[in-house]
Amino acid sequence: MSVNLQKGQRIDLRKAGGGFLHRVVAALGWDEAEPHSGLGSFFRRTPVQNIDCDASAFLCQNGKLKGSSDIVSYMKLKHNSGAVRHMGDNLTGAGEGDDEQILIELTELPAAYDRIVIVVNIYQAAARNQHFGMIKNAYIRICDGETGEEMCHYSLSENYDRMTAMIFGELYRKDGAWKFNAIGQPTKDSSIAELATRFA
Repeated sequence: MSVNLQKGQRIDLRKAGGGFLHRVVAALGWDEAEPHSGLGSFFRRTPVQNIDCDASAFLCQNGKLKGSSDIVSYMKLKHNSGAVRHMGDNLTGAGEGDDEQILIELTELPAAYDRIVIVVNIYQAAARNQHFGMIKNAYIRICDGETGEEMCHYSLSENYDRMTAMIFGELYRKDGAWKFNAIGQPTKDSSIAELATRFA
């Protein structure tokens, strides 16, 4: 049974009947919010392009990101180890269900990696005058990669006006087992590279 997490909550990632997972899917979704009604909306500058959110995974060693080769994103869909794969870029967030997915082969991940941070940034946010206040129904869910069963779900629920990136959560290894931490930390970072400096 899936667990609905609150910001800051952590959960052990194990199979429904117990035992270790071989692979998980970090699935993310979001929708563009409708413009606010009222006089204020008349003056609001609306985006001329769809909001393009990009999910990425930072593979960390001893909690730190060592270099750009350990970033999996729309620019590099597969980690050198083959253990983490981005399943493709969704340019608009339109439609129901997950918008982007990242597949993580936990048993194939080299032992040096102990933390995988899942982040999302808005592509060209400053140039397009876009931010997370224009997004609704944003979430991350972690699923068993073999059965598809959802283990946990974390929905963003705060006001994120003017924020252009989000640290959704992290998978981390502790005492030989994997856990998930729902972080939900917004930032004003303008790119994946700028986000990455937070973990260097």
